[in-house]
Amino acid sequence: MKRETQNILLILLGGALVKIAVNGDFLRYVKPAQQPWIIAGGAVMVLLGAVAIVRDLVASRRAAVPEDHEDHDGHSHPARPAWLLLVPVLAVFLVAPPALGADSVIRTEARAPSTAAAANAAAFPPLPVGNPVSLTVNEFVTRAGWDAAGTLNGRTVSLTGFVVHTEGSTLLARLVISCCAADAFPVTVRIRGGEADHLASDAWIQVTGQVVPGTATKDNSYTPDFTPASLTSVPAPKDPYEY
Repeated sequence: MKRETQNILLILLGGALVKIAVNGDFLRYVKPAQQPWIIAGGAVMVLLGAVAIVRDLVASRRAAVPEDHEDHDGHSHPARPAWLLLVPVLAVFLVAPPALGADSVIRTEARAPSTAAAANAAAFPPLPVGNPVSLTVNEFVTRAGWDAAGTLNGRTVSLTGFVVHTEGSTLLARLVISCCAADAFPVTVRIRGGEADHLASDAWIQVTGQVVPGTATKDNSYTPDFTPASLTSVPAPKDPYEY
């Protein structure tokens, strides 16, 4: 590959990283805390590419070097295949791939996080006073499956997630990541009453209602039943994951 091609690709790739970090598309791949590192990495790549181009231009003016270094015995070997490397870079610039959704939930077994907080009922603080209480799906599922004190019982909570239809059930789901989308795992809530059955998979909703006590068990991968009092369609959030 010609040095010119390498330098251009380096600048384009660095620019693509800066672009997704600035417009928020990086949240489809990694946690928000990674944004400064993505910006820094992209900026360094752009700077290195620019420095290399300037250095080559200066060197070419100082030395009388033939323009085509790839000619051998009168035959030219173009670097066209190298330009195919532009395809993934342009894809990042022009096409924003969707975040993981219902298909990922169906292909991955839902589970509650096995953490020290989940294993020890005393680690769960009381819920705030008043109804409804807004909780992440991850926190709701963890409490439903592990909180021996039953702090969810009788409380009205509000959850936001996307719809998943599987095995005759309609689920409210969120994907939880530790570092990036590659380690994502789903947490799910089974919605009773049929109010969400007509909604399309991956549709984002906000539901308010109550847990059915004792329904989150190891046998059902800690998927509690939820009786909704209200259900509203909402736009997909900019950051689709929980942490």
